[in-house]
Amino acid sequence: MKLNPVALKEWASVIDVLAEGDQILVMRKGGIEEETRRFELKSRSFYLFPTYEHQRTHLVKDPYRSIVERSLSEYDAGAERVKLTAYAEAVDDLEVRDHEQLELLYPYHMWTGNLAEERLRWKAKEPLHVLLLRVYKLEEPALIKALPEYGGCRSWIELPSLPDDAGLSPVLSEDSFEEQRRRIKSILGQ
Repeated sequence: MKLNPVALKEWASVIDVLAEGDQILVMRKGGIEEETRRFELKSRSFYLFPTYEHQRTHLVKDPYRSIVERSLSEYDAGAERVKLTAYAEAVDDLEVRDHEQLELLYPYHMWTGNLAEERLRWKAKEPLHVLLLRVYKLEEPALIKALPEYGGCRSWIELPSLPDDAGLSPVLSEDSFEEQRRRIKSILGQ
């Protein structure tokens, strides 16, 4: 698979949960610094770029709090390199517009209901994008220089040229992924 040198910024703990196959979705509204002020799926495939700034243990369900704690304990704000460990394909970009739909997704993600609801309410006229991701672990993590332009509250960043032949291993079998995907799409009526 040819890898795109673009990355979606996401909590490091969420990337860990995705990379273990414990969830296949992320929810996006877009960052404050987005060019269009809303989320757009700029690429169907991308690296997952770890962020730490907004992670808090009280924003995730109890079983996931230790993952957030570990992630925060490993964070080094002065690090010169960022380690990329996962790559993803956005198989679906579903739009959620109301509280009832959001509640149906509760069993399929690590966030508390309060955080999910807050994401839905922010920029209330815009839908909450639920990306269903087919996630792959990189056989060898990619180390890239931590650049100032990677900061800020936005979803997408352009990466330096990376090897486009990195070895990837899917975190879920095709059947397991498709079963979760079907369930999520079904409960949303899609």
